Amino acid sequence: MTAGLPMAVPEQELPPRIRIHEVGARDGLQNEKTVVPTEVKSEFIHRLAHAGLTTIEATSLVRPDRVPQLADAERLFPLLGDLKGVALPVLVPNARGLERAMALGVRRIAVFASATESFAKANLNRTVDESLAMFAPVVARAREDRMHVRGYLSMCFGDPWEGPVPIHQVVRIAKALLDLGCDELSLGDTIGVATPGHVQTLLSELNEEGVPTNALGVHFHDTYGQALANTLAALQHGVTTVDSSAGGLGGCPFARSATGNLATEDLVWMLDGLGVETGVDLGRLTATSVWLADQLGRPSPSRTVTALSHKE
Repeated sequence: MTAGLPMAVPEQELPPRIRIHEVGARDGLQNEKTVVPTEVKSEFIHRLAHAGLTTIEATSLVRPDRVPQLADAERLFPLLGDLKGVALPVLVPNARGLERAMALGVRRIAVFASATESFAKANLNRTVDESLAMFAPVVARAREDRMHVRGYLSMCFGDPWEGPVPIHQVVRIAKALLDLGCDELSLGDTIGVATPGHVQTLLSELNEEGVPTNALGVHFHDTYGQALANTLAALQHGVTTVDSSAGGLGGCPFARSATGNLATEDLVWMLDGLGVETGVDLGRLTATSVWLADQLGRPSPSRTVTALSHKE
């Protein structure tokens, strides 16, 4: 398999380089119907690092009965100790999750909040404000230990129960997460209903309310085929952190209408063509997703993986 490359035609208004926050090993594999062996997860993460990804979300320290696919966090994380220079954040749901993370020597964590009451109830069995109150001591303790803290904010554009989400509602909760002490905030289009104008309006409103663009990342799902268009809109606004999932794996186990994440290969293909640096070797990344698809017993949904893996 030989990976082709698009012709680079730079656009001057875009950032020269972006950081990809790879979520396939956590957000992707948590949705698999069967449990992926720990050794396969470890090799997947190592292959992603070898392809040039420098931020790879490794796992989630949630209750095993809630997300059994990630119940092996304590076995997986020690297998990644040889990955020097690679950030390996883990998702923690509460104080107990943070304790587990600290015991493992984790240095970067993420908390997962919702912009809507319905999803907060479905995901955390709490109201939005109760969720923020739960996260407050978690973030504070992590910061005391000099951990990097990422805040995920889900349902920023639409909710399967509530419909379109008012922008002022998203802004309020985004500011609250940053006020708690989060270092960065990932804006999630959990069910993939965002469009580029909506993306740029939300980013502008956040800026007007004092949230700097350099504190923001974006996390798009491709339910309606808008993930790349929405990413480009965010980049044109100055965003330099983009979440994606190798092979387009993932969705959300608590929102059935949430289909796959933006595929990292599709993102890299577009950015290579725009002359935006990522540090990612597309050939190695594509080979990794082909390998994982074989492990999972089904083809990758990524269009770029499909195209490149069939080249002579």
